Amino acid sequence: MPITDEAIEKIKQMIVSGVLNPGDRLPKESDLAAELGLSRNSLREAVRALSLVRILDVRQGDGTYVTSLEPRALLEGLTFIGDLHHDDTVLEFFEVRRILEPAATAMAARRITEQELTGLRDHLVEVTEESSVEELVDNDLEFHRRIAEASGNSLLVSLLNSLSGSTIRGRVWRGLTQDGARQRTLDEHHAILDALAAGQEEVARSWATVHISGVEEWLRRALEDLES
Repeated sequence: MPITDEAIEKIKQMIVSGVLNPGDRLPKESDLAAELGLSRNSLREAVRALSLVRILDVRQGDGTYVTSLEPRALLEGLTFIGDLHHDDTVLEFFEVRRILEPAATAMAARRITEQELTGLRDHLVEVTEESSVEELVDNDLEFHRRIAEASGNSLLVSLLNSLSGSTIRGRVWRGLTQDGARQRTLDEHHAILDALAAGQEEVARSWATVHISGVEEWLRRALEDLES
């Protein structure tokens, strides 16, 4: 199990077992890391992940709290991670996206305008490796939406937009738990943009395939690791 996932499981177990109750404040980072046998970095990433799914509430200058006083709402948050890891249908969405999106990207390489290229360049510089996972995923969603629009095929745009929302959790989770995922995403986005700007249809198609397959294969391995 990846270190960050192990850290997440340990914090979840504290909540499920009643060591931490809804509304409780977590111990200081250094104390909690020592208690759980974790590095402070892996603990910090776990807290970020659990705050993203609203299990924890990080209050600047105050501390980190378990969010909900209502057990039902807390359990809904806890099942988010389980749903992601055990719902194989998310892989099917990635498989369909891997088929359709490279085709849309190749079409965009033929049809994209200078104005659209400029918009994509400006959009990509809004995020860096230091950006939060949420910012990176939001930027990623918009980047791919604009490329689909540039394909000029309204049906393809509609199909890809409908698929996109069902893959957000997988993309977020990869950004939180896989080393180097953020920089890899940025590098692949720029490679796709370069191919679009050069009008290289097959290069654009290939980079889009690599980009989407990377998330799909990571998620597939994560599911297999949990089942083993």
